[in-house]
Amino acid sequence: MSLWFSHPLFLPSLVVVVTILLWATSLLPEFITALLFFTVAMVAKIAPPDVIFGGFASSAFWLVFSGFVLGVAIRKTGLADRAARALSSRLTESWPLMVSSVVLLSYALAFVMPSNMGRIALLMPVVAAMAKRAGILDGTRAWYGLALAVGFGTFQLSATILPANVPNLVMSGAAEGSYGIHLNYLPYLLLHTPVLGWLKGGLLIALICGLFPGKPHAPRELTPPEPMSRDEKRLAWMLAVVLVMWVSESWHGIGPAWTGLAAAVITLLPRVGFINGEEFSTGVNIRTCIYVAGILGLASVVTQTGIGDAVGEALLHVMPLDPEKPFTSFLALTGITTALNFIMTANGVPALYTTLAQSFSEATQFPLLSVIMIQVLGYSTPLLPYQASPIVVAMALGRVPARAGMLLCLVLAVATYLVLLPLDYAWFNLLGKL
Repeated sequence: MSLWFSHPLFLPSLVVVVTILLWATSLLPEFITALLFFTVAMVAKIAPPDVIFGGFASSAFWLVFSGFVLGVAIRKTGLADRAARALSSRLTESWPLMVSSVVLLSYALAFVMPSNMGRIALLMPVVAAMAKRAGILDGTRAWYGLALAVGFGTFQLSATILPANVPNLVMSGAAEGSYGIHLNYLPYLLLHTPVLGWLKGGLLIALICGLFPGKPHAPRELTPPEPMSRDEKRLAWMLAVVLVMWVSESWHGIGPAWTGLAAAVITLLPRVGFINGEEFSTGVNIRTCIYVAGILGLASVVTQTGIGDAVGEALLHVMPLDPEKPFTSFLALTGITTALNFIMTANGVPALYTTLAQSFSEATQFPLLSVIMIQVLGYSTPLLPYQASPIVVAMALGRVPARAGMLLCLVLAVATYLVLLPLDYAWFNLLGKL
């Protein structure tokens, strides 16, 4: 026993396990747990300061930060509300069309607004207004379906867009910090969008229509929109430039985080930008930024101290990872991600899984980058709502009962694993990734 306590990995492992448990159980607010991790890790000297605080230097941290800043500007100018209303004004003639429009809005907005929470906060009141005009009342199953369409469409489908949600950013930061691998926008989009974006979106629409039926009627009157303001036009042009820069990253070499940060700085400039200091302090969720930095710091500690290698060796002995059975290995890697989702939630899974990817790659003979990419299906498909905080937020804003959220989570997860997982494996093979 004394030898176990004196093992060099004991103290780092204890800090990591306690931090993960606090995040998983939400005994403390997530940002306080992150600050506690920084404090204990530094006092205990389990790793150098540049490792513990490495999350603040990661591109993932700054992309989350810039996403919040841009989200405040989009909401303030009314640009996103105008776009959402314009797209949805004629899409309430039938229930499938209405559900499809909400899911499409949730997905499309992810291309220009990186923050999951920001998109949900923006879309929920717009969708509520659209539902009211179409005769969908609060507290009905139809309304639950629309609210869940916002939450699931925002979180699950945005996993196909690299800078569009926190788990993607954690994975990107962990891959960069652990292996020096920099994920690019377009290759990532091509790998995940056909199955986890388009097909999963269609599956989500079909399940919502079946589980939460509704009978909307087309609105009789729509207030004509006011002309675009000068600020709306300027912000629209800036976002167009940002999107072009993100898509063309492989050509100019400027990462999405630094493009987003430049746009955020412009947004904050006096007389030139769109938001002032007070709006910044109230609208930008620094708590989430600290939380992301904590997760990335945890990932670096797991890698640098050797905890990741030790856990990886343990998993290698119990998981059916076999180079001769690639589909079984694909299933096993997805299963590892799904299991980790129960204890770490979606935001934390990539922090641990990515640090183990090298061991998994050697056991399966899959390319390292492909092993890292396989986890996306797992962490983007929660079995329970608590595993994805954006879904929980959408349910809270829409006052959706837990039973309704759990029902859609479970049914969509089962359908995803039975139908989409084999298709995802086939798509990986078609692109030569396995």
